[in-house]
Amino acid sequence: MNILHLKYAVSIAEYGSINKAAEEIHVAQPNLSRVIKELEADLNIEIFRRSPHGMELTPDGERFIAQARKILQQVDEMEEMYKAGKPERQRFSISVPRASYIADAFTSFSKLLGKEDAEIFYQETNAQQAIKNILEVGYDLGIIRYAAKHDKYFKQLLEEKNLHGELVAEFRYCLIMSEKSTLAGKETIMLNDLSEYIQIAHADPYVPSLPLSAIKREELPDISRRIYVFERGSQMDLLSENPETFMWVSPIPERLLANLHLIQRECVDNNKKYRDVLIRRKDYHLTKLDKQFITELTRSMRVCLSDR
Repeated sequence: MNILHLKYAVSIAEYGSINKAAEEIHVAQPNLSRVIKELEADLNIEIFRRSPHGMELTPDGERFIAQARKILQQVDEMEEMYKAGKPERQRFSISVPRASYIADAFTSFSKLLGKEDAEIFYQETNAQQAIKNILEVGYDLGIIRYAAKHDKYFKQLLEEKNLHGELVAEFRYCLIMSEKSTLAGKETIMLNDLSEYIQIAHADPYVPSLPLSAIKREELPDISRRIYVFERGSQMDLLSENPETFMWVSPIPERLLANLHLIQRECVDNNKKYRDVLIRRKDYHLTKLDKQFITELTRSMRVCLSDR
């Protein structure tokens, strides 16, 4: 095994095809196939499984590719450091759900970076992609969100993937809407009251071992008018400008609500609890930047909950 072989394996994982990888990195397809066979024989594992969709990673393959990416990244950083004579660059990477309290924490965290070189990656996505980003893409941290009732399924998945999970927050979703909305003027809001309004939805239903259709029914109950928007800025614009809209959210900082002229309200008969869980590889050690972000994350959630 050598660095070049690791690069070949990572390329095949990225493109999902030996032929496509061969075209992109200008290496003959038979040579790539031979390298993979040699790697699998040397390590006594199966890295890829052929399927109608191309080359898919096995569980062993996911772990191998994650480590290969980490090694290649360290090689690149070492080359850059010694060739350019520059100090080591700080790095921080995390995938998170679309949540304003997390974005608020990230904003505060960004002010702590100082003058040192830094490379920061922050992606808003669903739980499935957050896990994939750690296993396959090279992200160090992730936050996954799920209904508390599904806790056992996610704990089992994290154990299978050799990931560590730590509870960040447990909460009930609240409602946000324009301060001009008639919904905001109601003394008490019940689930039945929402049928007259348009829901801004951003659910990415995923629970390991459970059918997608069942999760969709649970997360997206019947409502006659619904707009799916997966970009948080656009969601907030819609809510601010259209008094007929509402959205289910984790607690939002009062500062942001005031800036956007939004109102946050409880729905009295909504009892479903959700959890945000910070995940990382079990062999990963938190950096100084990681710890600073976690501190800001804890602060932001504490402030949001006290504002409710």
